[in-house]
Amino acid sequence: MSYVLLVIEPRGQRAARSKTEGKAAYAQMLEFAESLKRRGVLRAVESLAGDAAATRVSVRASQPALVDGPFSEAKEMLGGFFLVDCATREEALALAAECPAARWATIEVRETAPCYA
Repeated sequence: MSYVLLVIEPRGQRAARSKTEGKAAYAQMLEFAESLKRRGVLRAVESLAGDAAATRVSVRASQPALVDGPFSEAKEMLGGFFLVDCATREEALALAAECPAARWATIEVRETAPCYA
């Protein structure tokens, strides 16, 4: 089964780090990704830029609406994700607990499934 490990970060956390601290955190995440790759469970991984440059798109009554970030109502932002193959939910949860970002963010574990499931 495929699971997504979503890194949910407190907004403003990145800006509070020094460049050295940010690079150290990123290096930890790269090593975690490499360890998942060595174990043969990593399908995809991406770190996301902050939400200040993000845009939300919705279409209502055939009219697109765009809202530029940052999104003041949000206290957290999606910082990145790991897509992994695991035999069980428990295995996916164990991987999430190993993720270095679990120490400074929250890792949300979601099984992939069609939207009608």
